Order: sequence, then C-alpha cells, then structure tokens
Amino acid sequence: QVHLVESGGGLVQAGGSLRLSCAASGSSFSTYDIGWFRQAPGKEREFVAGISASGRSTRYADSVKGRFSISRDNAEKMVYLHMNSLKAEDTAVYSCAAERTYLVIRRSVGDYSYWGQGTQVTVPS
Repeated sequence: QVHLVESGGGLVQAGGSLRLSCAASGSSFSTYDIGWFRQAPGKEREFVAGISASGRSTRYADSVKGRFSISRDNAEKMVYLHMNSLKAEDTAVYSCAAERTYLVIRRSVGDYSYWGQGTQVTVPS
C-alpha cells in the first residue's frame, strides 16, 4: 500500500513555472507507476503525465507536452511535476496517483488505486 501527499501548488502568473511534489510512504515505492492528474471546476479529472516505476518511461497529455516534465527519485520516494509556460487553462487541482507497474503507463483514472488529496494550481487569466 502507498500513501501519497502532494505539495507545491499555488498562484502563478501566466507564463510562470511551478514544481509540484508527490511524497510517498509505504513499502515497495519503486514498483509503482505514478500518474499526475488534474481536475478543473466543472470538468472531469484528466491525465496529465505519468512515469514508470523505474523512471525510464514517461507519458504526457498532448495539452502539456513540451511544457511539463515528470521525474522521480525512488530513494527519496518522491515524484515531481515540473510545470513551465503555465496557462490559465492549467488551473486545476492536481493529484498524484499510484498503481503497481504495468507494461505501459496508464492514463485512466480507474487504473490507479492510490491517490493523494490534491494541491491547487491557479493561473489567472
């Protein structure tokens, strides 16, 4: 089992940057794929980025490719989402999620068993 806690959200102007952190506790963190998801008001939760258990593979939503980068430190049980060139449409609650590693990094909310509480990112228009 994995317990996840996000941090690093806040208010940032358009074009700015933020780094979100996802701290994990529990055993066998290095056997879990991690995904970042976001949910804007009135919208469904959507996949943003994912990283494999080893860190060798990553996957991004088209809307964030080239602007966001995901990384992890298995020794520290941390996953990061580096967000650059932020836009108003990036405003959402961002959550990290974990699931036992699989052949490919999954994008569906239902594929992940463990979730953090989320952190708010606000980019004023």
